[in-house]
Amino acid sequence: MIDYTLLANSLRMLSVDSVERAKSGHPGMPMGMAEIGVVLWRKHLTHNPNNPNWVNRDRFILSNGHGSMLIYSLLHLTGYNLTIEDLKNFRQLKSKTPGHPEFGYTDGVETTTGPLGQGLANAVGMALAEKILADQFNKPNFNVVDHYTYVFVGDGCLMEGISHEVCSLAGTLKLNKLIVLYDDNGISIDGEVESWFNENVAKRFESYNWQVIANVDGHNILQIDNAINRAKQEMERPTIIICKTNIGKGSPNKAGKEECHGSPLGAAEVELVRKELNWAYPPFFIPDKVYEEMNCKKTGQEKEDEWKELFKKYQSEYFDLAQEFTRRKNRVLPDNWQEIIDNGIIKTLEKKESIATRKASQNALEYYARYLPELVGGSADLTGSNLTKWSFAITAGKDNDFIGNYYSFGVREFGMSAMLNGMYLYGGIKPFAGTFLTFSDYARNALRLAALMKIAPIFVYTHDSIGLGEDGPTHQPVEHFAALRLIPNMEVWRPCDTVETMIAWGSALSQLNSPTSLIFSRQNLQYIERDSSQILDIFKGGYILRKNADVIDILIIATGSEVELALEVYQQLVANDKKVQLVSMPSTSIFDKQELSYKKKVLPNATYKIAIEMGVSDFWFKYVGLEGLIIGLDKFGESAKAQDLFEYFGFTVEKVLKRINKYINTI
Repeated sequence: MIDYTLLANSLRMLSVDSVERAKSGHPGMPMGMAEIGVVLWRKHLTHNPNNPNWVNRDRFILSNGHGSMLIYSLLHLTGYNLTIEDLKNFRQLKSKTPGHPEFGYTDGVETTTGPLGQGLANAVGMALAEKILADQFNKPNFNVVDHYTYVFVGDGCLMEGISHEVCSLAGTLKLNKLIVLYDDNGISIDGEVESWFNENVAKRFESYNWQVIANVDGHNILQIDNAINRAKQEMERPTIIICKTNIGKGSPNKAGKEECHGSPLGAAEVELVRKELNWAYPPFFIPDKVYEEMNCKKTGQEKEDEWKELFKKYQSEYFDLAQEFTRRKNRVLPDNWQEIIDNGIIKTLEKKESIATRKASQNALEYYARYLPELVGGSADLTGSNLTKWSFAITAGKDNDFIGNYYSFGVREFGMSAMLNGMYLYGGIKPFAGTFLTFSDYARNALRLAALMKIAPIFVYTHDSIGLGEDGPTHQPVEHFAALRLIPNMEVWRPCDTVETMIAWGSALSQLNSPTSLIFSRQNLQYIERDSSQILDIFKGGYILRKNADVIDILIIATGSEVELALEVYQQLVANDKKVQLVSMPSTSIFDKQELSYKKKVLPNATYKIAIEMGVSDFWFKYVGLEGLIIGLDKFGESAKAQDLFEYFGFTVEKVLKRINKYINTI
């Protein structure tokens, strides 16, 4: 007979001892969710420790990531490549057991969690990806994509607004294979949450069209097991299982209190825990029978082997689909990908269109989508403004059971962005979605986590300046270019015309280790002529657009819609016998990675250095120096027609020339 108490206490003590050794961490949640963890991982979770990346595994997300020792203990006991020594190194530099679970550090960790609510949002994205790929690849008797997504959440996850965004959408999308287990312990850092979180969670989730399984004793093995079984039988709705638990269970003096939430218990209390749990073993010692009961290597391999046999038969009947499935899961682009990009550029050169770059973006999407069936797009209720939809996209909705490759995410910028992260992490999908640039603020922490995890979703931002006009300063981005560029490992493109836009999209779609922010204009922009060498240099993020001398006096750098303005300024300066070099800088992040010799060629040591961009100026000092001139916008916008705003804020040829001449005459 299985001793579930022993198994749960093994999780508790590994967590307690690791936190105590590190002298920091969160022991309370792992102690309180130990039984839930044992039941899910031992009886329900389909996974293979021998191959953590098996494509048809269940996904497990620890959204309340501060309790990371729970997942580390589970990974260790079930047979993953995580040793007792790794647990002893909890929270130490470069260990496999960082303070919060981090994607890429530890086998079996599906996503980086800790910023509360985002793990839940990632899980919604993963469950959606499972639904999409099942629809695209499954055939009668061949369910090659068929598994669940499980999430552990705490009170904090449900307090965060992102939980409302994504859970509302998950219910609408009928993601029935999403199962959330809620650690309802009533405690957070500040104490008992009833003073600031006393809503009826069950009714809240019922209103989202979720199945709610309430009043489950989170320490009762049978109740937990029955609840999960019931959740797996639901065919229409996601499920939340509300588990009443005692945070820090097993600690005589700190259980049920905030004292055990985010601090080690202390040596004296740890000894009392051992007595309370009848745990007669030294720190980090686990009895062999626990390993025998919890190890999933054999059963996991058997399940994967069964799936491989199914896929082998699938491959014989649906060869092309099987090849496509493998390509997409391995994130392999078409063999002729560079040729595809080059042909897209040629088509753009032939048209010579002077259009808004948001429209150029839609044209690029229309082109690339024909070659990339893995593209899944959407918008935060701004499809007609972002122009993120291509003509043959399949819009998901209630009439087609919310299956397609284009989704209306609703006014949920943060939730949408975190869902994109989950969809990308799931694999087989290249996700993107759009909103206005100014609303990237709502989504910023999801963007940061994408960059931190080295994953490559695409974030599309339109209406990129005061050029959007009458909507006024609430919608006119000023600091957002710089804010996005400051995120490490975030590729940012702000193209100036159709050619740069086609290349920006090609770059974003090629990325495997960095997210990309694509920034586009609302207003029409002039098509700019270039030669073939200049077009190749666009791929380097910054390049010489015009120059009239080998040795120059004036260097002008511009980006996006300001390149058109800078080109007119350049022509005026050249007409006045000035030696000028004009640089278009669509992507500073790409440019900064180039060889020093190339960067010096593009940005030579001119006497006068000028940068032009309708945003905060500080970012550009890195290129023009402290004595350079930055024609930017260090204030918020106004509500008026675009041309009136350009005049008012000084972004006209005459006013820019006046500032440049004053600068040249005074430096």
